[in-house]
Amino acid sequence: MTKPAFTATEQKTLETFTALMWSLSRPGQLQTLPAVAADYPANFLAIGETLLDLETTFYTPDPILRQALARTTARAETPDRAAYQFYPKVAEAELEALAQAPVGTMLYPDQAATLILAAWFHDGPQFTLTGPGLPRAQTLQVGGLPEQFWSLRKQKLRYPLGWDLFLIDGNRVTGVPRTTHLEIR
Repeated sequence: MTKPAFTATEQKTLETFTALMWSLSRPGQLQTLPAVAADYPANFLAIGETLLDLETTFYTPDPILRQALARTTARAETPDRAAYQFYPKVAEAELEALAQAPVGTMLYPDQAATLILAAWFHDGPQFTLTGPGLPRAQTLQVGGLPEQFWSLRKQKLRYPLGWDLFLIDGNRVTGVPRTTHLEIR
């Protein structure tokens, strides 16, 4: 029995999903998004096309990305209600919206937001990551995010409450689940 071939779009979505899955399964390890998703807004849009559908909500402060993500049939929402939040730039101005992102409830921790954030991995503070999915401590260097963001994450994190993060640098992505403990080195 032969299987139908994937279309180019289906192949891109499958590769994006696989990179995202492995990035949360192996926190701090860099995964590669499909080559077509190497720049903004293509990298964020590829993730949006993979994660968003008619039953999901999203927020982004970026008007160009908002318009593109709306084509996924997901509903645009405010930062305090959106399940997926896309920040192609994170500066102090975005911290107010990020602070509103849902962290879930004790009854429904799965209602926490997933944050997709632009960052870079070539300089910035070094973190030691520990927790599930990490057989030993993992080191990750992350730049491009204000120092206050990491304080905000620590303040909001009360397991099982908190955010799952995808950090994006070009076509590279790494995941930081809410179960991962970060310590600045």
